[in-house]
Amino acid sequence: MIEPSRLPEHLSSVAESFLHYLISERRLAENTVKAYAADVDFFLNFIWRASIADLELVDIPVIHQFLEQARVHGIGHRSNARRISALRHFFSFLVRVDQVHRNPFAIIDLPKSGQILPKALSLAEVNKLLAPPAVTSPLACRDRAMLFLLYSTGLRVSELVSLPLAACNLASGFVRVFGKGGKERLIPFGIQAREQIETYLRQGRALILGGRRSNFLFVTARGTAMTRLRFWQILRKTAIAAGITKDISPHMIRHSFATHLLAHGADLRSVQMMLGHSDITTTQIYTHIDQDRLKSIHRKYHPRG
Repeated sequence: MIEPSRLPEHLSSVAESFLHYLISERRLAENTVKAYAADVDFFLNFIWRASIADLELVDIPVIHQFLEQARVHGIGHRSNARRISALRHFFSFLVRVDQVHRNPFAIIDLPKSGQILPKALSLAEVNKLLAPPAVTSPLACRDRAMLFLLYSTGLRVSELVSLPLAACNLASGFVRVFGKGGKERLIPFGIQAREQIETYLRQGRALILGGRRSNFLFVTARGTAMTRLRFWQILRKTAIAAGITKDISPHMIRHSFATHLLAHGADLRSVQMMLGHSDITTTQIYTHIDQDRLKSIHRKYHPRG
């Protein structure tokens, strides 16, 4: 959050009001709100050091000075693009609550940068990752069920670890998820994922809980949900044991889910719905991955490639 001691009261107050709006009305995730808070804090401290106390005085030259300072300090295009997007939302809020009369960021183009494509596992690597473990235990059943469900649904790791038991309908083969902004979506999962979850529920969950009760599907011995960090550690350990050398992460499994669906003929709109993207342009990045694969094939096999 904005530290009141670093800014005059009126700037700190509007920043806090904006963050409250993101939490209470936009219902954004905690990490998203923290990112907005950091970006707004960075900008407000910039204008305060530049002796600008009135937000109405923020204009195009001031924004250009801000971006130039970022360039001098080696801040990348992607970070600047994120900040401009956050500040555009911030000033839109200020216009809405009559703190300023215009949004100077509305006409600022986001910095152009080479699109960084998400990394994905190959099908062969996914098969290695999901291979049966050497030793079966209640925890191994849980971890295996989580991996199968993650790859089968493309859930965000925060959605996976906090999934309620009641949200997983084995009969219909769907999970009900409340994602970013509290938006609800239903995602289907396959037979193999269902079988792994059934095995975990029969042979693992009760033994892990040891008599405790929990509303979460995937539990720890304390009866609580697993942390994102702990699941990342489990995933990394599993990948190393499987001989996968990539720097793996839960998000890479989500990328693999989307990439493999599109590569096998799924339509972009369906993948967007399953991923929970509010804007289809976010999902379109996966089409570039497939285009790169096609170019690689063309170069390799075409006689004039």
